[in-house]
Amino acid sequence: MATTAELFEEPFVADEYIERLVWRTPGGGSRGGPEAFDPKRLLEEFVNHIQELQIMDERIQRKVEKLEQQCQKEAKEFAKKVQELQKSNQVAFQHFQELDEHISYVATKVCHLGDQLEGVNTPRQRAVEAQKLMKYFNEFLDGELKSDVFTNSEKIKEAADIIQKLHLIAQELPFDRFSEVKSKIASKYHDLECQLIQDDIFEDAAILCQRVNKQVGDIFSNPETVLAKLIQNVFEIKLQSFVKDQLEECRKFDAEQYLKNLYDLYTRTTNLSSKLMEFNLGTDKQTFLSKLIKSIFISYLENYIEVETGYLKSRSAMILQRYYDSKNHQKRSIGTGGIQDLKERIRQRTNLPLGPSIDTHGETFLSQEVVVNLLQETKQAFERCHRLSDPSDLPRNAFRIFTILVEFLCIEHIDYALETGLAGIPSSDSRNANLYFLDVVQQANTIFHLFDKQFNDHLVPLISSSPKLSECLQKKKEIIEQMEMKLDTGIDRTLNCMMGQMKHILAAEQKKTDFKPEDENNVLIQYTNACVKVCAYVRKQVEKIKNSMDGKNVDTVLMELGVRFHRLIYEHLQQYSYSCMGGMLAICDVAEYRKCAKDFKIPLVLQLFDTLHALCNLLVVAPDNLKQVCSGEQLANLDKNILHSFVQLRADYRSARLARHFS
Repeated sequence: MATTAELFEEPFVADEYIERLVWRTPGGGSRGGPEAFDPKRLLEEFVNHIQELQIMDERIQRKVEKLEQQCQKEAKEFAKKVQELQKSNQVAFQHFQELDEHISYVATKVCHLGDQLEGVNTPRQRAVEAQKLMKYFNEFLDGELKSDVFTNSEKIKEAADIIQKLHLIAQELPFDRFSEVKSKIASKYHDLECQLIQDDIFEDAAILCQRVNKQVGDIFSNPETVLAKLIQNVFEIKLQSFVKDQLEECRKFDAEQYLKNLYDLYTRTTNLSSKLMEFNLGTDKQTFLSKLIKSIFISYLENYIEVETGYLKSRSAMILQRYYDSKNHQKRSIGTGGIQDLKERIRQRTNLPLGPSIDTHGETFLSQEVVVNLLQETKQAFERCHRLSDPSDLPRNAFRIFTILVEFLCIEHIDYALETGLAGIPSSDSRNANLYFLDVVQQANTIFHLFDKQFNDHLVPLISSSPKLSECLQKKKEIIEQMEMKLDTGIDRTLNCMMGQMKHILAAEQKKTDFKPEDENNVLIQYTNACVKVCAYVRKQVEKIKNSMDGKNVDTVLMELGVRFHRLIYEHLQQYSYSCMGGMLAICDVAEYRKCAKDFKIPLVLQLFDTLHALCNLLVVAPDNLKQVCSGEQLANLDKNILHSFVQLRADYRSARLARHFS
């Protein structure tokens, strides 16, 4: 069968097929070949081959039938699957239609809801915008623009939109009641308009030079000379005229606006110069552009620092005066030298009432808002000084600004508040005195930190390579030392007042019968009423000191208060005679004082009260044990006179037995 299959070649030709079969059959060749022609053998071969072909035909037929059946089966399965897919497709299409209808329904609802929200939100947005406009309008009423939109030069377009709306509103207001605010709004409107015009001028100049730079190279043989001439004309004709219009108008009547405009115009001009440096203007374009800038601004820069310092002084004085006016306070003259100093020394050392103290009604006369305003004005002055001063004059000009800050912030405000606070501290024998000086200390510390930060951030970079640095550091050191002396004096007087208050409490609340009760067997209290009130007062003052100071200052003041507190209680206990039960009550009082001393968190103070508590044990210990107690760990190093003084406070000291044991 394999041989029969090999005879089939594509394309199939019957004659060629028989010819190939004959040639392959032995004896089937033509006469004269290698083998003689054998017709019988050839017939036999044909018969066999026909049979093989019949068998092959049957086999192929069966295979064809099998394939046809398989094809029909697969066709039915495929048709069934197609029907199922058609049904699924119909279901999916139906779902899609339903979903599409639902989406359309939801979209309709959303659109309706959006319309409703827009109807609600539009009035709300208008109300919010109206509220913002009212806020900005109030700033014009108050005379001080604090919002970032008016102080940040990068938000000029937003500010222009706001001022345009305020300008329209102001036109509808009656002139007699709102003439001042209308004038301020109109002035700001004009300023912003000028600033917007400036942006056009400087941008147009840069764009013009860029455009011409591309053209002159194709037309002229020396394009750098042509472009330099163009730039010179822009500076000397356009910019110089514009700068003059902007500065001359406010130079004589509005120093603040003059300085702002000068700083802004000079900055924009130097920025334009930096952009023009990319063009070919010849061999020394830096000098060329610098001369052009100098020719425009030289008349304004020559006396810049005089205008700056004059404005800063008047502005600082106005800020301070506005604050004191708001407090209905007339600044008083603080006496210095001579009799005033003598009175202060006598009062510090003797606490004699050399005149009535000033009642400040709890006012510290220190304002963080005032300080921030003064520092902000000085910061802007430093920035202008850095930009507008000649490098050789910069350290000297910065020092002049610094001296103005010292004068108005440190002397006129902080030092005045310290002097007023000192004068307001009552004498130590005053009763129910309100001690506000610690509030002055707290605010002064905060202000010192702000002052020091501006010194380091804005002044030092301007004078770091100049001898003025050491001069400024020395001046700052002197100012701080003077103020620290006054703070120390005030804190010392305040501690004296605290001791006086505690003396009044003890004198009013402590009874002689507390430590020598008439009925020794009927003592029900754990500690005396005087102890309770003194401890409550001390805890309140400790908390106030912790809130008013920071760092090591807290520990220093608390240590001083603790030592004085211990001395007061020690001397107070020396005034009484103690029975056995009274001595026990004294021990309980001292234990409570010691618990109060723990709040100080000062080891020395706690140690002092531990020793005092041990001394009080001498008031109750049996006579036979006195020497043993005195030689204990806490009392062994004390002077014998101190031990004796406590033993003498015992009611039974006069007994011969006690005197014999302690001798």
